[in-house]
Amino acid sequence: MDVNILLIVITVLVTVIAWANPTLVEKMIFHAPSVADDRQWYRLFTYGFLHANWGHLLINMFVLWIFGNKVEKAYMYLFGDAGHYLFLGLYLSAIVVSTLYDLKKQRHNYEYHAVGASGAVSAVLFSFIFLYPLKSVYLLFIPIPIPAVLFGVFYLIYSSYMSKKNMDNVGHAAHFWGGVYGFLFIIPFNWDLTGDFLRQIFSWW
Repeated sequence: MDVNILLIVITVLVTVIAWANPTLVEKMIFHAPSVADDRQWYRLFTYGFLHANWGHLLINMFVLWIFGNKVEKAYMYLFGDAGHYLFLGLYLSAIVVSTLYDLKKQRHNYEYHAVGASGAVSAVLFSFIFLYPLKSVYLLFIPIPIPAVLFGVFYLIYSSYMSKKNMDNVGHAAHFWGGVYGFLFIIPFNWDLTGDFLRQIFSWW
């Protein structure tokens, strides 16, 4: 089984099981004061396997299924069987990295809680953008193709803006930092990929 499919299966199972057990949710959810003050570091990881509702879960898993499949195959093409482990490393580390900003910002906010794989999914999406910047992507429900790199730029601008406005319950900061992390993740393993990215961009212009 591909790692991407395995991650989707595990995330769905953990989420559904947790919905039936509020105590488990309380233990796994991201809560910055519990991490910073009580040293419950595991929360930086476990929250990524929980989701608030079916809509939240299905959107994240749909995006992960679409782009994760392509990224994992690209990693395997570049690194052979080690590509599976690199993809797993990308996803799992992105769960932690994408929430570090909120850990610092919300460490004294006892009312702030977060769940969801959005930061890790953003990392996978931006790894796709790095590898295939000119491939077309589509916004949900809008059948207009957009070059992946342009979508990425707009996505980061929007996430940064919404994070500063703090107008909803969406983890926009996790989206932003997950995206940045995913874009950069593979570069240390193959520096030539940076040149490939730039050549694609310049050929477009």
